[in-house]
Amino acid sequence: MKKVYLFLLLISSLASVLAQKNKVNLIVGTYTNSCYSKGIYVYEFDTNKAQIRLKKSSDSISNPSYLSLSKDEKFIYAVNENGKESTVSSFSFDAASGKANFINNVSSKGADPCYIINDDKNVIVANYSGGNISVFGKKEDGSLAEAKQVIQHYGKGVNAQRQEKPHVHMVYFSPDKKYVLSNDLGTDKVYVYNYNPTATDGVLSLKDSVSVKAGSGPRHLTFSKNGKYVYLLQELDGSLTTFSYQEGKLTQINETSILAKDYNGTFSSADIHISPNGKFLYASNRGDANNITIFKISGKGKKITWKGQVSTLGKGPRNFVIDPTGKFLLVGHQYTNDIVIFKINKRKGTLTDTKKRFDLCSPVCLVFAK
Repeated sequence: MKKVYLFLLLISSLASVLAQKNKVNLIVGTYTNSCYSKGIYVYEFDTNKAQIRLKKSSDSISNPSYLSLSKDEKFIYAVNENGKESTVSSFSFDAASGKANFINNVSSKGADPCYIINDDKNVIVANYSGGNISVFGKKEDGSLAEAKQVIQHYGKGVNAQRQEKPHVHMVYFSPDKKYVLSNDLGTDKVYVYNYNPTATDGVLSLKDSVSVKAGSGPRHLTFSKNGKYVYLLQELDGSLTTFSYQEGKLTQINETSILAKDYNGTFSSADIHISPNGKFLYASNRGDANNITIFKISGKGKKITWKGQVSTLGKGPRNFVIDPTGKFLLVGHQYTNDIVIFKINKRKGTLTDTKKRFDLCSPVCLVFAK
C-alpha cells in the first residue's frame, strides 16, 4: 500500500512539474491615455490550453507602449511615449510573481519613442517624432544611465503628411549582434549601424543604408530563421520587401504586398513575425483591413508565397506575438481594447480563432518570456 501511495505521489508531482513547464509569462505594454490602464500587465499563459491568467499589473505608469525584456529576464525596459516629454524606464522583474518594480527613468532624447531593444550593456530606442536613435548604458542594478549617444536622421519623403521629416520606427539587432538595423518611415531608408557595445560614445557608427520605394514608409523588419534574409514591412503602401543579408549589407531581391489584389479600403501595415519553425511569415494590417496576411517561406528564406489572410477580429492590430511553442498567435488590438488568440496550424501556417480573448485597455506591445 505504501508503494502504491509513493507511486501516485510521484506521478502527481511529475504532472505538476510538466504543467508548470507549459506556463510562460506574457508581458504587455499599453497606452494609458485613451482608457483605464495601469501600464504594464503580466499574464501567465498556458501553451497547451491557451489559457490566460493575470498575475500582476504595474503601479500607474504613463504610456509604456513598447517593452524589451532583458536576456536574464530580471529587468524590463519601456518607452514612455509622451511627445517631447517622453522618457525611457527601467524595472526590476520577478518572473515568479510577475511583479515589475520601477527603478528609474531618463529622457528619451527624442519625441515619441516607439521601439526599444537591449542587451547586456545598452538599451537602444527609436524616437519616431524625434527622428533619432538614443543609446543608454545599463548599470549593474538594471537602472539606466543618461544617454551616451544620440543619432539624428535627416531628410524627408514624398508623402507630405507622413514623411515631412525623419520618423525612426524601429531599431533591431542583427542575429550576431554586430549590427543594429533601423527603419526610417520618413525617409524611406533602412540604416545599418556597426555596433560596439562597450564604447563610451560612438556605440553606433553608420555602415550602410538602403533606399526603398518612394512613399512606402519602412516600419518593421525581421530576419529569416537562418539569418541570411531580411523581410521589411512598409506601412504606407503595404509593400513587403525581401533582402539578402550578409555582414551588415542589404541587397533587395524581391518585393510583394500584404494587400489582396482587389483591396481598395484604407490600410496601415503594422507588425511582422516569423513562426518559430521558420516556415511561415505573418504581417498585420490596420485601417479598414484589420487582418493578418500569411506567407509561406521557401528556398531557405529567399522566396515567400502568399497563403491567405484572416481577420484579426478587432480594430488596430498594431502588435502581435507568437508563443514560444509556435502553437498560438496573440493579437493586441489598440482600438477595440482586447487580445485575441489564434491557433496556428504548424504544417499549413493557417490561423484559426480559438474563441479565446481577454479585455485590456489599448494593448500595444506583447512580449513572451522565454
